[in-house]
Amino acid sequence: MGEGISAILGFAVGVAVSPVPIIAVILMLFSERARVNGPIFLVGWVVALAVVSGVAYALADGGDASTSTSSADTIAWGKIVFGLLFLLLAVRTWRRRPAPGAEAEMPAWMAGIDGFTPGKALGFGVLLAGVNPKNLMLAIAAGTAVATLGLPTGQAIGSLVVFVVLASLTIGAPVGYYLVGGQKAKDALTELKGWLSVHNDAVMTVLFLVLGADLIAKGLPPLT
Repeated sequence: MGEGISAILGFAVGVAVSPVPIIAVILMLFSERARVNGPIFLVGWVVALAVVSGVAYALADGGDASTSTSSADTIAWGKIVFGLLFLLLAVRTWRRRPAPGAEAEMPAWMAGIDGFTPGKALGFGVLLAGVNPKNLMLAIAAGTAVATLGLPTGQAIGSLVVFVVLASLTIGAPVGYYLVGGQKAKDALTELKGWLSVHNDAVMTVLFLVLGADLIAKGLPPLT
């Protein structure tokens, strides 16, 4: 299964390094329903990643991605396209960064997180993990990457489980820390939220560049 874990590792890190979802879950942890909404958001996040990566794997495996040249070429081109999209996102994010000394603007929807019901928290976790373009592309890439290896089903599923676990650490860790850490956890999470708010654009620009270059590098060899 080591080969499968190696294939998904970069994609899992890419999903995990998501400042906006981390800020969102921290805001939930300071709401009136924190002890319900935080874990529920995490459940939605995990389910969405599992479903998207699992479906991508099933479709690619059903198309004999590990043995079919045409399927392998399609997946390779998909990685290149995703890579180019990430590079474009890097340029867009860098251009839209706040001017020096200016306060970074967070999405308007964050103002309503305090009033989320558990159902909305669950749906929001699904949205940010499985519909958010960056995480959607990475989950699809992880599933197809495992399919191209031709691993036994058990090992493939194990690799995808590792992907979901690693990709969820930065969401699960704040939730767990809040539930057991008391006031110390609240202070640390407040500081983390502030840092991510200030450096969100820089973090995402670097992440998009790395992901774009990595996907293009992985997509080119099968085509040459």
